[in-house]
Amino acid sequence: MLSGAACKSYPLAAAPARFEDIAARHWSLLADDLAYPLAVLKRTALMHNLAWMQAYASAKGVHLAPHGKTTMSPELFQMQLDAGAWGLTFATIFQLGVGVDAGVRKAIIANQVLAPADLAGLRALLQKHPDLQVWFLVDSLAQLRCIEQWAATQPPCRAFDVLLEIGVAGKRTGCRTRDEALALAQALAASSALRLCGVECYEGNAAQCDNDRDVAAVSDLVRRVLDVTQACDAQQLFAADTVLLTAGGSAVFDLVLPLLTGSGLSKPVEGVLRSGCYITHDHGHYQRYLDLVQRREGLQSALLPALEVWTMVQSVPEPGLAFLSCGRRDISYDIELPMPQRLARSGARRMEEVIATPPDWRITALNDQHAYLQFDPTGLSPAVGDRVVLGLSHPCTTFDKWRWMVVAEDDGYITGAVHTYF
Repeated sequence: MLSGAACKSYPLAAAPARFEDIAARHWSLLADDLAYPLAVLKRTALMHNLAWMQAYASAKGVHLAPHGKTTMSPELFQMQLDAGAWGLTFATIFQLGVGVDAGVRKAIIANQVLAPADLAGLRALLQKHPDLQVWFLVDSLAQLRCIEQWAATQPPCRAFDVLLEIGVAGKRTGCRTRDEALALAQALAASSALRLCGVECYEGNAAQCDNDRDVAAVSDLVRRVLDVTQACDAQQLFAADTVLLTAGGSAVFDLVLPLLTGSGLSKPVEGVLRSGCYITHDHGHYQRYLDLVQRREGLQSALLPALEVWTMVQSVPEPGLAFLSCGRRDISYDIELPMPQRLARSGARRMEEVIATPPDWRITALNDQHAYLQFDPTGLSPAVGDRVVLGLSHPCTTFDKWRWMVVAEDDGYITGAVHTYF
């Protein structure tokens, strides 16, 4: 149940509403029915992105297991599964629990699991849901020993399914050398607590949004992972009938396809792409990467920005400077500051009246509750009461600032909502 007491930007004067009753309120973005700032999902772009990414993965012959940590929204999880996703990806056992409650039955935890409480939680989920399949990452003998020590204190149970993680020097988790990876794979194959089912990497660690450099760096990672995979296969270290190969961020997903289709293995391969941010895309960071993907792949269509934050101009204290009702608590800023996209003058009631903001409009700083908008005072200027729509980079860190988000149609009417668990 939504209410102003619990959900930021839900109008305090309005009666509480169930998610399925939101459309009956006939609220509109342009009628100031809800408080500002307001995080908005654009339904048309959202549905386009769901279909686009699923079609891309299917055309390449790989599965899609979107990273659920991007949105942590059961409603959006269901949309991804309905669109054809093989499963979902998570980073923690807590996130996995949210996904399982939402109906997820195949899940990759793209992270190390070793804390006793997490291992117990995973075991409890697997026992409660016999049809649930979960794979998590292992990247060290030390992690393996932690798991085995825990398992030795527990009643006998089926072994956990795991993936060997290959990493990038100086970056995030994962084995650094071939010898290290093979020694760990051999230990996993000998363990009664775990089953080695495949190999994983995260190619985003190698990318810098430089086409030539990214192609070389990610291709090198793919070669390393395939080499380790082939060596594991030659030694018959994989426990399952198929080998699960998985990679995936949302930046250079095209460059890992040679890994996901497998090469020269004695067992069938299931390739799984784990992109997550595609569902809303963005206006900056991922858009720049997608431009390069389009060039490499010759794509005629692309993902669309589906998430934005509506703000109100609350003060114009001096020429060239306005303050918007949106701050660090409301929108992403970890990669770059938000970007003005559109202006709806006070009194505008049709989307046709909403115009693009001039290119000189810039957000130069954020406080907790304020955005600093700088503009040329000799040109188009914002006025108190106007609405400024902000775009963003890296949608993950906007989602985690909201317990709910409205879903809006192209005409500005709000026809639904989703909630999040962070």
